[in-house]
Formats: sequence, C-alpha cells, structure tokens
Amino acid sequence: MTSRIPGADEFTSRPMPREELLAQISPSLPLHQIADDHEQVDALTYEVVRHRLWAITQEMGETLRRMSGSHVVTESNDFNFSICDELGEQVQVGTYNIGLIGSMDLAITWTLRNRSDNPGIAEGDMFLCNDPWIGGGLHQNDAAILAPIFHDGKLFGWTTAIAHQVDLGGPRPGSFSPSAQDVFGEAVPTPPMKVVRGGVLQRDIADAWVRRSRLPHLVGLDLRAKIAANKNAGDQILRLITKYGADTVKAVMRRMMNDAERRLRAKLANLPDGTWTAVGYQEQSGTGDRNLHAIKVAMTKEGEKLVFDFRGTTGQTGIINCPYPGLRAGIVFTMLPLLAGDIPWAAGGLMRCFEIITDEDTITNASFPAAVGKGPFGPAWGAGNLVAEVLARMLDAEPDHRADVQSICNGTTDLCVVSGVDVRGGASKRFVSPIFDVMAGGYGAQVHHDGVDTGGRLIIPSARAPDVEMTEYLYPLVALWRREQTDSGGPGRQRGGMSGSVCYVQHPDQSGRMSLVVSGNGKVANQNVGLAGGYPGNSQLDLVVRGIDGPQLADVTSIPAGLDELGGQVEVLPAEGESDLGPGDALYLHWQAGGGYGDPLLREEDSVGEDVRQARVSAEAARDVYGVHLAEDGEVDADATAATRVRLRQRRATDAGVTGLGTEEISAADLTEARRLDDNLAVVDSTVVCVHCGTRIGPLEGGAFFDFLARRETAPTEAGPHIWHDPSEYVDAEIVFRQLLCPGCLTAVNSRVVPVDHPLPHDDYRAWN
Repeated sequence: MTSRIPGADEFTSRPMPREELLAQISPSLPLHQIADDHEQVDALTYEVVRHRLWAITQEMGETLRRMSGSHVVTESNDFNFSICDELGEQVQVGTYNIGLIGSMDLAITWTLRNRSDNPGIAEGDMFLCNDPWIGGGLHQNDAAILAPIFHDGKLFGWTTAIAHQVDLGGPRPGSFSPSAQDVFGEAVPTPPMKVVRGGVLQRDIADAWVRRSRLPHLVGLDLRAKIAANKNAGDQILRLITKYGADTVKAVMRRMMNDAERRLRAKLANLPDGTWTAVGYQEQSGTGDRNLHAIKVAMTKEGEKLVFDFRGTTGQTGIINCPYPGLRAGIVFTMLPLLAGDIPWAAGGLMRCFEIITDEDTITNASFPAAVGKGPFGPAWGAGNLVAEVLARMLDAEPDHRADVQSICNGTTDLCVVSGVDVRGGASKRFVSPIFDVMAGGYGAQVHHDGVDTGGRLIIPSARAPDVEMTEYLYPLVALWRREQTDSGGPGRQRGGMSGSVCYVQHPDQSGRMSLVVSGNGKVANQNVGLAGGYPGNSQLDLVVRGIDGPQLADVTSIPAGLDELGGQVEVLPAEGESDLGPGDALYLHWQAGGGYGDPLLREEDSVGEDVRQARVSAEAARDVYGVHLAEDGEVDADATAATRVRLRQRRATDAGVTGLGTEEISAADLTEARRLDDNLAVVDSTVVCVHCGTRIGPLEGGAFFDFLARRETAPTEAGPHIWHDPSEYVDAEIVFRQLLCPGCLTAVNSRVVPVDHPLPHDDYRAWN
C-alpha cells in the first residue's frame, strides 16, 4: 500500500471541462448519464418535474428550520440548498443565501475527483465540508453536507445543504479573528469527509466536528438538520424517478440548465457589447491596519458571453481574503437576481455564460494559508458590488433593460459578534451571538423607483431580521431601539432604500463584561455607491457608548430615543477589531443603505417633501442635498426651492472652477436621434452630450469625454449628513467626495466618496458600441 501526502494546491477547486473531470473519477463509481441529445420531454412532464424539483429545495429549507436550534437559521435564513446532476452542475437552488450555493458545484467536483476511489462514494453516504478553497462554504463558518443520490447502483445526482455556523472554534468566539495572520489563526477548514456511511451517522466524525465549537449542541443540531434535509430531498427525488423514470428526470434536469443558459445568452445578445470597469475598496486588512485595499474589475460583454477580469486587485493581506470559490460566488449572488431575475435559477446553466480572469495570491483569489474568515462579507461581497455596478451600467445603456437597473444595495454586512456568559435566572450559560438585525439593509434605487427601505439583502432574497423579542429571549441583551434611520438612503433623483440602526444594552440581571468582535467595510469609502450621479448610501458606523447616564432599565421612566440622549462617552469601533460591552455601556450599530440613482437636484420636489414627512429625509438634508425648502406647514416652498437649487449648482461650479453658469431653468435637449448611456448622458455622432442641457461634452471613444467633465472634490460630508465626517478615524488615505459634472448645467454625472487617487473610469467605453 502506498500513501500520498497532498500539497496545499491539491485542496483547491476550479471549474474544469466535463471530459477532464470524467477522466479523474474512479472507474469503480458508476454514473447515471444520458446522451447529449436526450432532451426530448413532453411539455406537461417537463413542467411538473421542474416545479417538483423547485418544491423539494423549499421543503429542504423547512426541514432545516424545524430541526435547527440556531437563530442564524430559524430567524435569519442564512442557509441554502441545491439539487445537482451526477457531476455537480446545479439544477435547482434555493432562494435563501445565494452566495452559499455559488461554489457547491466546485465542492462536488472536488469530492468526485478526490473521494471516489478512497474512501469511495456509495449509496447512503454524505460528506461534510467547510473548506473555502474547495468550495464547501465561503469561509470556515459555512458548513455544507454533500449527499450523493444513487438509483439502480449508479450515481444519479447530488443534493447539498449548507448553513452558517455560529461558532466552529478558533481563538475568538464566533470563529472570527481580526488579528489572524493566516488560516491557522482561525477556525480549521475541513475538506470533504464522510460523516454518513451507508445511511449511518459516523459518531467519530460527528464528535470531532462538534468538539471544535464553543456551542457543540447547536453545531450538532445543525449537522443533523442538514443531514435530514438531504435525506428527505433524496427520498423525494427517488420517488420522482420511480414515477417518471431516471432518464426522464435527468432529461428534465439537463433541459432546465440548458434553457436557463439559452435564455441568459439571448438576453446578453440584446445588450451592447463593451467593457465596463469599477474599483472598490476594503478598509483595514486586520487589527491595526489603516490602509485601503483595492478590488478592480473589468467586465467585457461580447456577443452572448461575459468575462470578468479582476487583474490588478490587491495582493492577499491580513484577514480580507477569499479563495477562488468565494470570488465566483460573489459574481453568482449578484448576477442571479440582477441579470437572471426573470429566468429560473438552474445555476449550472447560468454559470456557463461567464468566465473569470484573476491573478493568484490576491484578496479575491487567495492562496493557502491566507486568513479567509472574512471572505464572504469582505472581498467576495466587495467583488459582487463591483459586478453589480458594471452590470447596471451595461443595462442602463439599453432602453429595453433600463427598468432592470439598480444602484448598489447595502454594500456589505455589519458583523458584530457579542459573546459571554448568560447569568440570567441564576444559571451560567455561554453564548455567542452575531447581531443579525443588520439583515434589514436598504436596496439600491432604480431608474423609475426609489430603493426598498430596510428590504433585506440582495444576495439573500429570503433574508429576515430576527424578532427583537427573540434576540432578547435568547441572549442577555435589551434593545433600546431598532428603527429605520433618517437620511441613510443614498440621495438621488430616485432615493436609495433606508437602512436601520439598533442600540443594545446588557440585560439588568446580567453582570460582567461581554466580548465584541467587529468587522465591516464602508466606513469611509462607501461600497453602497449610487449610479448616474446618485450619491452613496450612509457610512457604516459601529459605536460603544461608555457610561451611559441611566441605569440599564431598572427604575427608568423613559427609554432614550437617540445617541444624544444616552450621555456617556462615545468609542468609535474600528473596521476590524475587538472591544467589550460593560454593564453601563450601550452598543450602537448603523448598517448600510442603498445608493441613489441620478442627481438629487433632479428629484421631484413633492417626493422630497413626502420623504421629510415620512422621516426618510431630514428637513436639513432636503435643503442642503436636494435643494428643497419646506414651509412651516410642511409644504414645499417652490420659489425658495428654485433659488436654492440654482445656488447649489453655482456652488458646484465654484468648487469645480467652472465660470459662466446661468441661472435659467434646465430644459431637456432634443435627443431624438441619440442613444442614451444613462440618466444624464447620450451619444450623438460619437460625441457624448448632456441630456439635460444639450452641452456637447466630448468624444465617446476611449472614454475621452471624461476629461471634459467638470470635477469637484470636497469634504466627504458634502455628500450629506449620512456620511461619516472623520475618515482619519479609520484610514490614513485622504478621502474626498468627488463629483464629475456636466460643464454646462453642472448636473452630477458621477458622485463618489473615494480616496483622492481613485481612477477615472476612462476604460468603460474603450469597446462600447
């Protein structure tokens, strides 16, 4: 007998051609396959089987929720499922956390290549995996169960169930360590191992799995819940096979993927060819870091295909890294809702429509043993934001698809893990609780609609913020408030959806200090950017207020309504770091809203007035950002508004060094023969013109017109009161509010809070036609 010691590069997974994969699967594993042309199924059978497969994934979700004891699953829906063919291509995925299924096919591919001979893949087996390099989760806290389905002795397909685990070990509660130098300072990644053999849970593997956790009971429940969800799904698929035949069910599965691919390719064929670029930033790579780390993407659309090129992204550093499967997941969880929202999510077919180009050893394609605990809500999400941005700009240039355009939704999650010992009722019980109120993020504005206020997460269509009372029941915390936050939505002609804030204090019966681990981007270089001159949504902000005036809740007669009523001393929490929460302290989290669309000076006056009446926008922001004055009775003062908007344009002109700006009303130019680029720009005879005033700005070719736009750079707070006033609290880089403006009417074309050396998007139009 010979033994093999694998190298780190063998614990990685990439897409590979079908024939190459088949050559690496042990011949001892028989596969159920049908001929390539075997796709003929009558319409009724196809629809019945297709919808049944969809229903099975939804039932998997109900099974997991009923069995799990984790509020991550039961309250926030941070999990997902998939049904796959024999080689792992995903036929049907759930509508829960889309990111979690962005790499499940890669995990199955790796399992087929590396487990089919030893220990073997047999009927009744299931494999447990939480290795981000293999694809069984985007970071170690994502644990997947991969379950093969056999029919007549042949591998027919797979089901997968994956969920975030609250704690899987490592030096910090919650398994997230902002000071980790590499993966050895985090929770242990586990490549696929056989946790169920012949239908029997392997006690040694299960015991080893839960032993690593501070919350073994919860992890053990989730393990069994995922096994049960897979078992239930597998049984139902076998019943489907019994009724319709294995070849028919497989033909439906193949047709589902092929139909999804055909429909997406047809959509792409009707969109303009070209290249669009975007640059975003991760703030602080770990405890003590004060730098910004760039992620770059150039998306090229040619014919029926997309290519995402991430070359030039920052090299791997600190904890803000994700391996290749995480980068791929970032594309998938953005592309499915934004580009394939009207196409059934047979993800295996949709993934055939794009390619990825990326450098090795970068924060979006990290090599072992980089720290990757922040992968999903750091660089993977950051890459997804950029993909959303370039997709939106591509769609905006095609009139038939402008209704699909959406500014960036809440740019990332706001991670705060609270842990300690719960002593309520005289008992002592360890607890670890991520604050999941932050699920209620704001959606980005669209061309014809405001963003949805506290609508959830784009990447988790079924996301939910937990019931506050359930949080207070499970953990020794009391909420002083949880509410939508005025001014949080990105200003624009269409306003970004509002985000919220929450403020927690310790329960009155609690004593001692609780530990806090915090992580979140968008503190200074906003990731929730606007489009077409729309402003970004709010800066993410995490605070601890020390020594608040009143006792926790005992004997109080009123609850504080805001930070200014708490008293005490404010401690600004870093982008990546640790702190604590004492009996006299309050924890405040303000997560991200959606970006705006279009220049806020073009927003309908009455819409701004209604926003003020509904507490979505303050009267001060209405005046200073939107240029809208309200009279004492709350109605819009039209004359004062007109004068204020002229004054704000003149201020833009002064800041940008533009002279000769008139005070006349802006009127739309005659652009009958023009082709629109977005809300503000169109092309006439290869020249970019302003759709508002008709100014001929400059040549389209090579993005040369950007050099002719007026450029304004001011303090970040010029973007509005929702932007953090002191970037030096977090980073050393100089941060500015940069606006690119029509030189004729000073309408905002591009509005960003960025480092001063942020590049202009010249390359966006190098291949546009």
